[in-house]
Amino acid sequence: MGRLRNARIHVERAVKQKKIFMIQGRYPVIRCLLRRRGWVEKKMVHHLGTTLPPQLKDLDSSVMGDSDTTEDEDEDEDEAFQPPQLLDFDDLLEFDDLRGTHDLMSRMVRNEIPYFIWTTRRDVLDCRFLSKDQMINHYARAGSFTTKVGLCLNLRNLPWFDEADVDSFFPRCYRLGAEDDKKAFIEDFWLTAARNVLKLVVNSQGKSYSIQADEEEAPGDKQPKKQEKKPVMVSPEFVDEALCACEEHLSNLAHMDIDKDLEAPLCLSPEGWSLFLQRYYQVVHEGAELRHLDTQVQRCEDILQQLRTVVPQMDMEGDRNVWIVKPGAKSRGRGIMCMDHLEEMLKLVDGNPMMMKDGKWVVQKYIERPLLIFGTKFDLRQWFLVTDWNPLTVWFYRDSYIRFSTQPFSLKNLDSSVHLCNNSIQKHLENSCHRHPLLPSDNMWSSQKFQAHLQEMGAPNAWSTVIVPGMKAAVIHALQTSQDTVQCRKASFELYGADFVFGEDFQPWLIEINASPTMAPSTAVTAQLCAGVQADTLRVVIDRRLDRNCDTGGFELIYKQPAVEVPQYVGIRLLVEGSTIKKPLAMCHRRIAVHPTLPHLLTQRGSGEGKDSGTLPHRSASRKVAGARSLGHTEKPDSTATTSAPGKGKKGKAKSATALVRPNLQKWDPYGLRMGCIFTLAFAGGDRHPHPLNRLPLSLKNPQALGQTTPPKHPRVPRQFLPALQASPDRLDLPPPIAPPHSHRY
Repeated sequence: MGRLRNARIHVERAVKQKKIFMIQGRYPVIRCLLRRRGWVEKKMVHHLGTTLPPQLKDLDSSVMGDSDTTEDEDEDEDEAFQPPQLLDFDDLLEFDDLRGTHDLMSRMVRNEIPYFIWTTRRDVLDCRFLSKDQMINHYARAGSFTTKVGLCLNLRNLPWFDEADVDSFFPRCYRLGAEDDKKAFIEDFWLTAARNVLKLVVNSQGKSYSIQADEEEAPGDKQPKKQEKKPVMVSPEFVDEALCACEEHLSNLAHMDIDKDLEAPLCLSPEGWSLFLQRYYQVVHEGAELRHLDTQVQRCEDILQQLRTVVPQMDMEGDRNVWIVKPGAKSRGRGIMCMDHLEEMLKLVDGNPMMMKDGKWVVQKYIERPLLIFGTKFDLRQWFLVTDWNPLTVWFYRDSYIRFSTQPFSLKNLDSSVHLCNNSIQKHLENSCHRHPLLPSDNMWSSQKFQAHLQEMGAPNAWSTVIVPGMKAAVIHALQTSQDTVQCRKASFELYGADFVFGEDFQPWLIEINASPTMAPSTAVTAQLCAGVQADTLRVVIDRRLDRNCDTGGFELIYKQPAVEVPQYVGIRLLVEGSTIKKPLAMCHRRIAVHPTLPHLLTQRGSGEGKDSGTLPHRSASRKVAGARSLGHTEKPDSTATTSAPGKGKKGKAKSATALVRPNLQKWDPYGLRMGCIFTLAFAGGDRHPHPLNRLPLSLKNPQALGQTTPPKHPRVPRQFLPALQASPDRLDLPPPIAPPHSHRY
């Protein structure tokens, strides 16, 4: 009974203080630390799939509409829990002993509203149905920077937000499914190959050069050796083509092609580039000897020096033209391939219609000259926290960790085990026997260990002066370009994980940003660091709400924008008022030449002509007038119509006149004279064609009345038919008929 009473008291206090939380997944550190703060857990009901309807899920997806919109890493779902080292022994005992009590309290609050929600995936809950004081660890529509395709697109808008060059921290990236990006990638591949030829010439120092002879055989190379063949010679004209292409590229970058004739031939046509790539493959991949002149070496050096000032990625791109192909919205290295042949990459997309979806695949320039530790490639996982998007508030975590590959680095072996450092891939592989013995067996270092290694390399200040400032700038720029896309919510926050690879000059290159980064204690390094970052996240998002001066642990506030005031909606009704503009009929009349026989064709009822025809009421309701289209009236051939003509009579009424529509009238179709005039139909041979003589107003009883015609007082007044044309067609001195073109629309 005492246990039940204490549980009820604790629950009542938690409900009063709004300390009810809900967690999806394991996250034992978050659960334990919240309970220490007096929070009570409400168990989340597990549903299959997400709670968002399909249409809302598509609306909340990334810019490319892929269903797998975020770089979720759910590795911690299958990992066994290891007690975090940051908790003392008493806390662990409390955590173990009160497990039954916590389950009892969870049942007591099953109908309460949770005020802190931590989920693995963003689309588990719809944030629009949460109250303002409910906290959740995700922002909606964050795929603009947490997917590879979203990051590729949004970083192109960086010049609108900051004076920075995206090519200085993000490798060139294109969407293979988008036709414009595909063409840009093909051109980039061509120019990169041309620059690589210049690099090979400079590295040869005036002698014949073979790239395979210059490279050392990597100990971990798994590719079988090809049978040696007699080396192929590549002529110096191949170098001249590369020089011409690079000079043309420099001219285009300097905007010297503005006044260039569009019909002027390019340095290399697409067919010429295809032949150029075949010879490039022979030199780079097949060991062909590159013949060149001594005079070409200095010219290549000069052009490369000019290119380095305008191409920031010259030093890291190497000379083998390797690119990495990635799915647009997947994580943990799934589906990633390294390729160095243009035809293979294009075949990957062109051969599969499903991959032609816009943004399905992206291709990114591979960093061929990365910073290596004992001959092995590595990358770095850096955490950062976003607590607001207006103003944009970014917290950068002090600690990080690096992940090693299990195989020695080699560009001749493009297997993912060599070039992908994701723990989800490397943990299934065995460490190569050719690796350096000082590398860790679990393939992870903390950032402190990495800094110590940099000091041993003779670069003690590289971490504080190059690496950390570069990573902070890259994170801020990525968030700036996505600020207008992400759905801002004041009570939300989110922890992200950015992956960086460093160049030989220690320059950090942003590879991708992951939502829901893994918190699994897979190694001793991550067991310590992941527990620490979760604890410090709660300090920032919970403790700092009560005390602005509280300790934020390893988080450092690196960026906060000035707040932008959003005008409050007060229900003002906006109304646009105006009136239709009536085109004066007099203007239309002056544009039509009156035929000399026209006065004789106009008849009236009082003249005695046409009395045998009778009268037929005019049906204006079935008529639709739009531009130069004919009127859809219902008169039959050889029928008469009653029209109103100006004259004396009762107020608001006019005398009527009789109109006869003859079926055998000759057609006259000057298309330029139709605009703004009203006309009826003349029937000839069963076809409906507008007759220009029927487009004259009723007031034209004689040519003198042409300038006195005025438009109707109201635009809705029914337009009337003209007096009958009872004269014989032989009396009409009309031009020969013109057959209207079929493409002309009346």
